[in-house]
Amino acid sequence: MAPTIPPPSVPIPAATPVTVPADSSIWDRVSNWVSEHKAVVYTIAGVSVVITTAGVVYYLRKGSEQKESGPKLSKKERRKRKQAEKEEAEKASTSAKSEEAAPTQAKVAAVESADELPEIDEESVVRLSEEERKAYAAKLKELGNKAYGSKDFNKAIDLYSKAIICKPDPVYYSNRAACHNALAEWEQVVADTTAALKLDPHYVKALNRRANAYDQLSRYSDALLDFTASCIIDGFRNEQSAQAVERLLKKFAENKAKEILETKPPKLPSSTFVGNYLQSFRSKPRPEGLEDSVELSEETGLGQLQLGLKHLESKTGTGYEEGSAAFKKALDLGELGPHEALAYNLRGTFHCLMGKHEEALADLSKSIELDPAMTQSYIKRASMNLELGHPDKAEEDFNKAIEQNAEDPDIYYHRAQLHFIKGEFAEAAKDYQKSIDLDSDFIFSHIQLGVTQYKMGSIASSMATFRRCMKNFDQTPDVYNYYGELLLDQNKFQEAIEKFDTAIALEKETKPMCMNVLPLINKALALFQWKQDYAEAEQLCEKALIIDPECDIAVATMAQLLLQQGKVVEALKFFERAAELARTEGELVNALSYAEATRTQIQVQENYPELASKLQGMSGGPGMR
Repeated sequence: MAPTIPPPSVPIPAATPVTVPADSSIWDRVSNWVSEHKAVVYTIAGVSVVITTAGVVYYLRKGSEQKESGPKLSKKERRKRKQAEKEEAEKASTSAKSEEAAPTQAKVAAVESADELPEIDEESVVRLSEEERKAYAAKLKELGNKAYGSKDFNKAIDLYSKAIICKPDPVYYSNRAACHNALAEWEQVVADTTAALKLDPHYVKALNRRANAYDQLSRYSDALLDFTASCIIDGFRNEQSAQAVERLLKKFAENKAKEILETKPPKLPSSTFVGNYLQSFRSKPRPEGLEDSVELSEETGLGQLQLGLKHLESKTGTGYEEGSAAFKKALDLGELGPHEALAYNLRGTFHCLMGKHEEALADLSKSIELDPAMTQSYIKRASMNLELGHPDKAEEDFNKAIEQNAEDPDIYYHRAQLHFIKGEFAEAAKDYQKSIDLDSDFIFSHIQLGVTQYKMGSIASSMATFRRCMKNFDQTPDVYNYYGELLLDQNKFQEAIEKFDTAIALEKETKPMCMNVLPLINKALALFQWKQDYAEAEQLCEKALIIDPECDIAVATMAQLLLQQGKVVEALKFFERAAELARTEGELVNALSYAEATRTQIQVQENYPELASKLQGMSGGPGMR
């Protein structure tokens, strides 16, 4: 099958608000050693230095009141002793200053409740020493933690607020944010965690708390940025944060997709996409009366229907656009006689391709009403139901089509697609074979049978099927392209590239004006996987986009190639372009998820430049295939 971008992992369901615990780090205890010991005695160079709890220093010498005896010291020795005494006095003074704060620390440590603390406000705190502020802040945080543990969140907020007045600290702000989180006061959570992050930009717990608050406020991009930064800083050790990134990507993309689809004008997908869809039905001669040999005025419904069929045969993007317009005009003009069912069928087909599902279903149902024998209308409606996630309705339509004409090979080919998508490969193989039995000239039944055999694990059978295809349909490029994909899946790079080259040459030869670009894209992928040849892979994608600027697969592949090289800014442009080209809501959600993930990487690099090296490790994103 054609290569596509794999969707992001399905995230866990959105969680309901839960209480986020406060920091559980141990409070820095104030030493009470001095309060337990009435005095500290040091012996310094034979001099006893007693430091009392009052902070008074005494220098005691044994027999200091006695007359000094012994030989008289030299001038040099007296200078040495004087210097030693000076150093001893400085040390004693330093110790005394430390002890001056000890009474306050001891007093604070003994406090059991906030009522025992003095009033703390902006005015009173200026009268406290730095040591006193630290001691009070630590105790207030300890009491705040106790209040939080008792779920007295408002009291905890008051205590953390006073701790912040004493000493602004990221932990205190984050803990107060936890209280606001428990009260679902999301704006306050954002304010406090932002304050914490200004003091410590790498504070993971604050990042996660702010991300949760942003999520609750439906600020999904902001939440995604914080969770992503948290994951990178934390080395991706927190599985909950990693899951939150996936969940938010999906939530953001789904909300954004709904907004876009409400105002997005309907538009046909790339000519490659349209051509591949139309050729999945066997070509049939023009209905009688609509041949080119019949002269019809373009001012009539029949003339517009004839003109639309002629445009389709050009197999170009412009031809498909003009054909779609002609089918609409044909029905507007009316008087189509027996061809009215065909007109509804064709207009419904293009409504489907443009993602106008309700209009498409209405047109196809009208076509069936006018001509129940037109099995193609059942098939197309079944395909639509399958795309919309209604496989039971799709199966019902296939059964109705068989009731009308059990010998129509298109029914079995498209029903096989239903089985294939559902993973029912054995049933799919039976239907592909049935389609071949009814019409062996339709190449895509053979190709899809080979692909299905491969998916079933019957590699030898699959390879044999493709070898027969290359023998019987040697001028059909699709055979070589799909065979190359299977070889690439087996890491047979050289053989795969040879097949892609053959497909490219045949596309140029047989369809110079409407070349299918998928072989170019597949060759780009092969070169990347085999040789990491980014330059040539990019050139091939660029060629594909020159031929078909609307090809979503080429755009997405180019985005992935750039992302693999760490060219994040350039990759973002292509992911945004992929979102513009998305045809269905699912495709749009997928493209927006990649675009937002890439945009978030850029923002993380800007906000945390020191994390760039870690970010490079995740720049490759999901796999290329």
